[in-house]
Amino acid sequence: MAQAAVATRFTADDFLAWDSAQTVRHEYLRGEVFAMAGAGEAHVTLALNIAMALRQHLGGTPCRTFITDMKLRVEAADAFFYPDVMVTCSAADAADSLVKREPTLIVEVLSPSTAAFDRGEKFAAYRLLPTLREVLLIDPATRRSDLYRLGADGLWVLHPTGPDEGVTLQSVGVAIGESALWAEVPPATAASEQAQEDGRVAPPVVRERPR
Repeated sequence: MAQAAVATRFTADDFLAWDSAQTVRHEYLRGEVFAMAGAGEAHVTLALNIAMALRQHLGGTPCRTFITDMKLRVEAADAFFYPDVMVTCSAADAADSLVKREPTLIVEVLSPSTAAFDRGEKFAAYRLLPTLREVLLIDPATRRSDLYRLGADGLWVLHPTGPDEGVTLQSVGVAIGESALWAEVPPATAASEQAQEDGRVAPPVVRERPR
């Protein structure tokens, strides 16, 4: 989840060099930098529930589960993102401890300030990843999820779920039931989530492009 920030344009190499010295996480899209906002309790708990279920299921396999702080590079979109949760089964990713490039599954927990970006431009960028098979967008306010799965015909198909339902992630062969998915996730509304975000927004980036 990212909060838009004002910045002059970076190259990808500029961004990596600059970002390595920052204490706040930032995302990067085609030369622009976005400071990452904080998250509410429902958001954090939901992401953790998903990551825990995935890690437990994938233990002993080549697949690894990452949450929040791992960079994802999308070369075709000239972007670096921090998905809430992602799974990669790639040997190349296993050899790079700082940046992943070949995820199989990405999960984004939506928030009022970022839902449009997550559903729009970020999802469009994710679909450019050749290895990606599923994207799960899950909303703690409505307790619904939209699972997008890549079909054999190359088209992305939406598989929505109703309030408080679990999800089946074919890309990694796991079903997360409703009790595990929503465990300890407090009731949330768009207003309450926005209020929590407003108190935790990272400072905007104000910096000239590195020389």
